Amino acid sequence: MADTPLPVLSYNAEGCPDCGRREVPPPRVLPPIGDDFDWDVRDYDGLRLFMLEELAARFPSRTRWTPADVEVVLAEILASQLDKLSDMLDRIAAEQTLATARRPESVRRLLGLVGHDALGLAWRRREAPFELDARVISGVPDPLPSNARGRLEQYWLDHPDKMDEARTAGPRQIRTQRRMVTLADYAQRLEGPPRHPLVQRAFAWAEWDGAWQVVRVAVIATGRRALDTFADYPDDLWQAIDAFHDEREVPLPARSSKPSVRAVLQPFLDTYRMVGQPVELVDAVEVGVVLFLSVQVGRHHFQSEVRHAIEQALGTGPAGFFRPGRLRFGEDLRASDIIQALVALDGVDNVCLNRFKRLGDRFPDQSSSGHIALEGLEVAVCDNNPADLARGYYRLVLHGGRRG
Repeated sequence: MADTPLPVLSYNAEGCPDCGRREVPPPRVLPPIGDDFDWDVRDYDGLRLFMLEELAARFPSRTRWTPADVEVVLAEILASQLDKLSDMLDRIAAEQTLATARRPESVRRLLGLVGHDALGLAWRRREAPFELDARVISGVPDPLPSNARGRLEQYWLDHPDKMDEARTAGPRQIRTQRRMVTLADYAQRLEGPPRHPLVQRAFAWAEWDGAWQVVRVAVIATGRRALDTFADYPDDLWQAIDAFHDEREVPLPARSSKPSVRAVLQPFLDTYRMVGQPVELVDAVEVGVVLFLSVQVGRHHFQSEVRHAIEQALGTGPAGFFRPGRLRFGEDLRASDIIQALVALDGVDNVCLNRFKRLGDRFPDQSSSGHIALEGLEVAVCDNNPADLARGYYRLVLHGGRRG
């Protein structure tokens, strides 16, 4: 290998004696690569050692090899370049799979292939690096900024743990079954988690209409809104509804049209229902109940304070017994639950339930049994509103305690 071929001049004796030909003998043909070549050699040390061993095997007459030899220098330079190329191949191959990708743009692109829009999701949730862009103009969020992609990728470079969270969340998303297949799926997709912001309770059942099965879904809407009543939603509720639909890419009617509950929920059901499966929304059947209560007030408590506490405990507020969504469809109403909620109040020594029945003369008093049976879509309500007694009412008689 180190021998430089020497040119040879030859003359044709029979021809012109001044005409010569310069010939350079070619080097010897390299031997073929044997089947003992180790294709797993990829780093500098392995490649250098392999080439030096090959040199020693091809030139056995040479017994001494030093780092200053040109052959050794060339082998080391070649091993260094091959090591860089090998590392480049490994990096390129790693960017092709989600588990091994290192570059943020590769992770974002691979997540998009499985249907996980990490960029859009971070923007809609106002997560880093977009938490400072949470400005709302006329109830409509700002459009996605033009430099959003670069900002997200730079944030992932600075915070690799956040990129790993997105890398894990993408496959989990496609493994989550969101399609409504069984009847229980309809209630689960609406009640959550995550719960639709406009739904407190949901119940689904199937009926035969003469041609095919129809799935009917009854809902208790937030604020007890009726399905077909045009509603003006508060800002916080509408923003939650908009974010819920936007995250799932479900169409949403314009807020300016004051859409009904049915107009908001029907596109969501149509997006996730099975193809060819008709779905209808129906209202819950609200059953008003009548309660007559006698309450023994503690001697050190004022009746007015105890009355106010009882009204809150039996009200429709956030902690009330009859708050929307607390009672499920067809859930029986039991006097023991009401008495337990009242006895737990400060200043209440004893409670006597004198009347406990469904509203209407044809329904008997159940104060002795302490049980009002409900079924199907029936939900017990007791708003105690003098202007709408059909939604239930109660009467309180307080004994003992202090006046005032």
